[in-house]
Amino acid sequence: MNSERSQSGDTRTGFFQALSAYLIWGALPIYLSLVNHVNLPEVLAHRVLWSVPLALLVLVVLGRTADLRRAMVTPRLLAMAGVTAILVSINWGVYLYAIQSGQVLSAALGYYINPLFSIFLAAVILREKLSPAQWLAVGLAAGAVALLTWEAGGRLPWISVTLTVSWGFYALAKRALPIGPNQGFTLEVLLLLPLALGYLGWLAGQGNLQFGFTGWIDVVLLMGTGVATAVPLMLYANGAKGLRLTTIALMQYITPSFIFLVALFVFEEAFEGARRIAFPIIWAALILYTGDLMARRARR
Repeated sequence: MNSERSQSGDTRTGFFQALSAYLIWGALPIYLSLVNHVNLPEVLAHRVLWSVPLALLVLVVLGRTADLRRAMVTPRLLAMAGVTAILVSINWGVYLYAIQSGQVLSAALGYYINPLFSIFLAAVILREKLSPAQWLAVGLAAGAVALLTWEAGGRLPWISVTLTVSWGFYALAKRALPIGPNQGFTLEVLLLLPLALGYLGWLAGQGNLQFGFTGWIDVVLLMGTGVATAVPLMLYANGAKGLRLTTIALMQYITPSFIFLVALFVFEEAFEGARRIAFPIIWAALILYTGDLMARRARR
């Protein structure tokens, strides 16, 4: 592929930006596991805090700060960004919990299901017409969740479901946010920043702040969570603009597949019981969905 848009409709820059984002997201459990000894809310607060300077720096370099300033004095945009900020913070928090509690396979399942939940949302909320194959794929995903729920004695696999639902609605709300992806992310973390600083200040007042009191390695790792948060989101948001929908549909499975392998071979989580059936059902649903998407794209 050339740096310009190729005959396939993809750009080389877009491809490598998206690929980098997916690989970073896939490796993120390994990085975040290094701060498992730090309490979860503090890690979440540091993800927000250290994302802010990096996000602002990117906007300064790109010359997009005027868009951000306009957004910050527009009540409607602030309200919309507030919704996306809440959704993404829920997603980050549950993901951290999955890593700290040794349930990374549940996180992988949630991100595998997400594309199917997104097309379900498109049908229900945006009134988009789904093909029979897509409805079947959604039904298979629901069946996999039902199977895991049955094995758990009627308890939903809440980690997988929460990650799926929060990210699905986040993507939907983000789509409606009328500013660029970099500006949108910066606005989100700026809205979350007072909460993050307030919580860290409260921890310091209680004498429970771990940042700066557990060694310099933890300081570096916690500051690095901002880089690990902001960089892939911005890479993906910019890379997706240079890729076709079918390319993104195929590449989006890189992250959950990487997380799945990390859970099995790095964290050595048990892959047994209903999971041995639920995961292949989800994989079959994703193959069905992607094949149908590519076929319809080819017909057009």
